[in-house]
Amino acid sequence: MLTMIALIQRVTEASVSIAGSETARIATGLVSLIGVEKSDTADAPAQLADKLLNYRIFPDEQGKMNLDIQAAAGQLLLVPQFTLAADTRKGRRPSFSTAASPATASQRFDQLVSIVENSGLVVAQGSFGADMQVSLVNDGPVTFWLQV
Repeated sequence: MLTMIALIQRVTEASVSIAGSETARIATGLVSLIGVEKSDTADAPAQLADKLLNYRIFPDEQGKMNLDIQAAAGQLLLVPQFTLAADTRKGRRPSFSTAASPATASQRFDQLVSIVENSGLVVAQGSFGADMQVSLVNDGPVTFWLQV
């Protein structure tokens, strides 16, 4: 079962800071918060990369969402976020029993980064396991939940 998660936001700019120091920045493009679940397979990063690279959410000349990030010459900021894998169906506190182990999640995230870097896009990334501050200007706003 493929269930890797991406919460994507079309942005005019975005950055990641760790301990008060900026570590990543992009201009126009996508911020993608990435969650990895226990059930994700080794194929999930490739499936998600394909969706991220080809999802048409950028405006064409008529203002319709017809362009993918590559056609729009956008940049991509990938941010690992284990809380996306939380089970929130019961109670008032999230359960992380469905989240992948840190070792597996880190490996899947690194695979995803490697695949999208090979596309030729400008790719920046957050740091796995770090306490990050993500700043962005959501364009639209346009936000989608992707799961493969």
